[in-house]
Amino acid sequence: MPDPLGGFAYTWPLYAAGLLGFLLGSIPFGPLLARLAGAEDPRRVGSGNIGATNVLRTGRRGLALATLAGDAGKGAAAALAGDVWGPDIQVVACAAAVFGHMFTPWLRFRGGKGVATVFGVLAVMSWPVALAAGAVWLAVAAATRYASLASMAAMVAAPAAFWAMLDAQFDGRLSAMWPGEPQQMQMTALVAVAVLLRHHGNLRRLLSGEESRIGDPPRRAP
Repeated sequence: MPDPLGGFAYTWPLYAAGLLGFLLGSIPFGPLLARLAGAEDPRRVGSGNIGATNVLRTGRRGLALATLAGDAGKGAAAALAGDVWGPDIQVVACAAAVFGHMFTPWLRFRGGKGVATVFGVLAVMSWPVALAAGAVWLAVAAATRYASLASMAAMVAAPAAFWAMLDAQFDGRLSAMWPGEPQQMQMTALVAVAVLLRHHGNLRRLLSGEESRIGDPPRRAP
């Protein structure tokens, strides 16, 4: 990876990828689509989050799906754009997209939790890891009906699956043709930790028995 303090001729892709990724990630699809559709702002219901799960609590399933597609799509777009310069620069764009979603300047740096954006990133970088994390999300969500718990479990599973895949490739137990690079695994672990930290409120509500389940009637945001 280029030295961030090196010559501009060598480091401009690093800064360009970071800026592009952050701007892509900062697009607040939840509130934006809700306004365009004349629906309730998701920040006023449930947890106050801007993601698809909270948009679903407004009762607009189609809008929630569109939000999910938008939030995942911007992560995928950052990964595709960063890949032009290779995996070293790609991970900068991807991490920036996730943090752009979490701290969007368009909402006074109060964004979402980044789960869908991480899935979009993984879908481009390593689809087997995305599938593994998605399977964990579905299994936990089906068993508990807690979207937050499913998201946290998936974020733990993603870097673990990445590590297991790369380790199997190194030992020759898996074809090296499967997509994935060590720096991508490290970036996945970094953003997974950030997503888990963003779920601190959900974890507190889970422990106190106050967390909303998928399908529960909407409630006003605190």
